[in-house]
Amino acid sequence: MKICAVTACPTGIAHTYMAAEALSDAAKKLGYQISVETRGSVGVENELSLDDIKNADFIILACDTSVPTDRFAGKKVLTVSVSEAIKNSNDLFERAKSAPVHKSEVKTEVTSTKKQNDFYKHLMNGVSFMIPFVVAGGIAIAFSFAFGYDAFQTPNTLPAYLMTIGGSGGFGLMVPILSGYIAYSIADRPGLAPGMIGGVVAGSIGAGFLGGMASGFLAGYVVNFIKKTVKLPKSLQGIMPVLIIPVFGSLIVGLLFFYVLGTPIAFINTSVANFLTGLSGGSAIVLGLLLGLMMAFDMGGPINKAAYAFGTATLVAGQGSAIMAAVMAGGMVPPLGIGLATLIFKKKFVEAELDAGKANLVLGASFITEGAIPFAAADPLHVMPSIMAGGAVAGALSMAFGSTLAVPHGGIFVLFAVENLLGYVIAILAGSILTAVLLGILKKDVA
Repeated sequence: MKICAVTACPTGIAHTYMAAEALSDAAKKLGYQISVETRGSVGVENELSLDDIKNADFIILACDTSVPTDRFAGKKVLTVSVSEAIKNSNDLFERAKSAPVHKSEVKTEVTSTKKQNDFYKHLMNGVSFMIPFVVAGGIAIAFSFAFGYDAFQTPNTLPAYLMTIGGSGGFGLMVPILSGYIAYSIADRPGLAPGMIGGVVAGSIGAGFLGGMASGFLAGYVVNFIKKTVKLPKSLQGIMPVLIIPVFGSLIVGLLFFYVLGTPIAFINTSVANFLTGLSGGSAIVLGLLLGLMMAFDMGGPINKAAYAFGTATLVAGQGSAIMAAVMAGGMVPPLGIGLATLIFKKKFVEAELDAGKANLVLGASFITEGAIPFAAADPLHVMPSIMAGGAVAGALSMAFGSTLAVPHGGIFVLFAVENLLGYVIAILAGSILTAVLLGILKKDVA
């Protein structure tokens, strides 16, 4: 049995490679040959060759973002989420044997054929392309602030250059990139230009992150409508992707935003921003607790990514965000707490888990929540309450201490971008210790 697989998660950091490893291990145990293409944050690795695809008995797509699938025409293709590949890799091979044959003219739906998952897939595609811009921009802004919060206002100085790189560069491209790649996920390459132009328009009228989401979806479906309804003679079909679609798609999206959608979306965006800015005391603590719970609940799944997208949306203004700080604290705690528990309560874990616990300390410190997944999958009744409690405490304390973060990823490597660092470290340590203690109490000794 020869198998081909493709794995791709929204951030391209952990789930992508964990799914590839799970599929490879399962195939090896069954005596199957497997070639796995990973599409992570560093790009495509181990790309499937034409011979790999031709000789494969079936294809498994474990992806939460859009990937090209025309090359799989005529092959049995099973499409699942990344988390399903990590948790149930053994079952996928049997399901793939009876999977439907992929047709090249059918647009890929890589996460699920169910329509309710389309929104998540398209949004996560935009977020995955947006994250590197936000990280680069946030770190440049943080470096600028290191010279003093007003130093960048002096022109032709290093702080001013750093602020331009981070603010006008990284953060300035955040909304257009989000919008463009949401449209790309819906309508393929023709959707990119209308989507990005729509994102620029959304940013110019103050619609922010919500406007970028709306313009991306609008551009994608407008482009699909143009492709279906505008029929040109074969001699003129070459002008569709370079003239008709980008011009009319951009005009429709841009004018709809200026005349119809922009004002209400900008009002909602401003109202939400003002509400979040005004949170204090108990309300802020409750929000931090909720965000911490969401980050720990499915460890990189849809709920975790919803909280993360919410946090990154608060960074559009280029300032430190208390919400982003709570999100990262809540996401760091599950693997940190588990790693700490494997050091303190060694009788509670098997040998393989003790080794994995050391890796979890590194993953948690790097804000890669997915390292907790194998432990949660092996013992959900005891692990899930422990990590959720720790994540909630970390998020709540981060809000209570008023810590803010100007960067959406990086863990301990971006602590220089945290305001009120001492309180933030206390929040993360408290959550991690609580998770470790609960695991020590709830888990039984290994026989």
